[in-house]
Amino acid sequence: MGWGSTTALVAAGTAAVLLCGCGATPQGAMPAVPQGAMPAAPQGVMPAAPQGVMSAAPRATLSAAPPAEPPPALTPAAVDAAVARLDGIARDVMGRTGVPGMAVTVVYRDRVAYLKGFGARRAGSPGAVGPDTVFQLASVSKPLATTVVARVVGQKTDRKGGGPRAVGWDDPVVRHDPGFALKDPWVTRHVTLADLLSHRSGLPDHAGDLLEDLGYGRRYILEHLRDEPLGPFRARYAYTNFGFTEAALAVARTRGLSWEELSRTLLYEPLGMRSTSSSFAAYARAPDRAAGHVRVDGRWEARHVRDPQAQSPAGGASSTARDLGAWLRLQLAGGVYAGRRLIQPSALDRTYLPHILSAPPTAPYGRPGFYGLGWNVGYDDLGRLQLGHSGAFALGAATNVTMLPSERLGIAVLTNGEPVGAAEAVALTFLDVARYGRPTVDWLRLAGEAFARMERGERPASDYGRPPADAAPARPARAYTGRYANGYYGPLTVTEEGGGLVMRLGPKPLRLPLRHYAGDTFAYRTPGENSVGLDGVRFTVGADGRATKVTVANLDHTGLGTFTRGPSS
Repeated sequence: MGWGSTTALVAAGTAAVLLCGCGATPQGAMPAVPQGAMPAAPQGVMPAAPQGVMSAAPRATLSAAPPAEPPPALTPAAVDAAVARLDGIARDVMGRTGVPGMAVTVVYRDRVAYLKGFGARRAGSPGAVGPDTVFQLASVSKPLATTVVARVVGQKTDRKGGGPRAVGWDDPVVRHDPGFALKDPWVTRHVTLADLLSHRSGLPDHAGDLLEDLGYGRRYILEHLRDEPLGPFRARYAYTNFGFTEAALAVARTRGLSWEELSRTLLYEPLGMRSTSSSFAAYARAPDRAAGHVRVDGRWEARHVRDPQAQSPAGGASSTARDLGAWLRLQLAGGVYAGRRLIQPSALDRTYLPHILSAPPTAPYGRPGFYGLGWNVGYDDLGRLQLGHSGAFALGAATNVTMLPSERLGIAVLTNGEPVGAAEAVALTFLDVARYGRPTVDWLRLAGEAFARMERGERPASDYGRPPADAAPARPARAYTGRYANGYYGPLTVTEEGGGLVMRLGPKPLRLPLRHYAGDTFAYRTPGENSVGLDGVRFTVGADGRATKVTVANLDHTGLGTFTRGPSS
């Protein structure tokens, strides 16, 4: 399905590369709910579990107190030695990939141990990347967002005095947004904020992203999530930017604020993150901003501008290495910043717990991967919690944040190029050097190959750029032209222009020329962040020689991509 707002966790240490959030999604079942614990649910739906069961609230249940975190194993000298090698690590990765610009920050024991920029904001133009250069974060927006929500969850409320409404991770979404709905009424009533923030709601992978590519806005996309077919509830991980976005917006509603205002007032301003915003407009007007780049014939070019405002909580934040250092300090100090507690520990800790299996092990002794609330969650060779998230726009951004909370060590890497593994390689090589004194593997090769495999796996099965030699001819243009309707994607029109066919889709219709492939099948170049190049458009022709339906393959992953000709068309 294209990169979307790709998120990736490339686990450090000896764990395998795990890239979550694009294309085929790993599946894994959650533990069964004890018999009789909850009333019966519709077939195939996992009921909400009692407190302490992972499917609703993953918490330790076998002892009165949770086990202590592992003692620190790193020494300041080891971290200092790794920091001293960061310049070389970053320059090596940039040299091998050609990524135009990068900014890196490291936080250790509540201090910024490293802060530096490299390269250019825009390839071929003056303007160097520095600590205050603004980058689009893509899906690194997610752990920022759950930090905001954690602050709301931990806030005291004045119920008698009409103060702000209490919010809990396990609140049904409809409690805070009564208009929200999914396809199954039972799931609509029971799906919680945590379900949407951990991608276990049953929504299909990247639900709504293709509507964004066509130009639909946030409200339309969220309203049409109810049309998406649902998978098993709380039993399978499927990465959904707009499900995540809905949960964050529902929380903002409880405070009477937009998401952009809530994140600014509860997180960015208290931490002095002056260059950070959840508004694309703020990024677009920042004078010191990094342009997005893609590779074209081996060269990096700033060709596209990615506006992710519709999914702002999930992928629309922008920030700097300096500002992310402040956020890492807050995270690694357990919700305390500059001596002031901003987030209650119980609310923040919940974001770090595994809520769904996101990557089953691929070998008997392999290590699984989990998703928490806005975080990829894993454990290293010493049993230390490792948290991470990557973000990527195929149109030109790739970022990573990785933390070892028990060591109070974290790193954020921002780049202005499409995902090639550069951000992950810098972060994981640094952590390897801190832990082991040297890299354990070539992380750039490993991460780069994983991204390349995903890209290859998302391409259409047919090569629509090369029609078969024995292809049947197309019918006359009038067989295909007309207006077609679809309740999810809206109208589609086909017209004859300049001797060829043109398809138009979206609220401000995108003009998409059709190229004949074979018989009643044509090809078109897919638009937007999730583009997979040329893909198929297949017309179904009736007995009268005119098309009655048209199926757009790239829009049909969940069976919603067929458009029906209108009666008067």
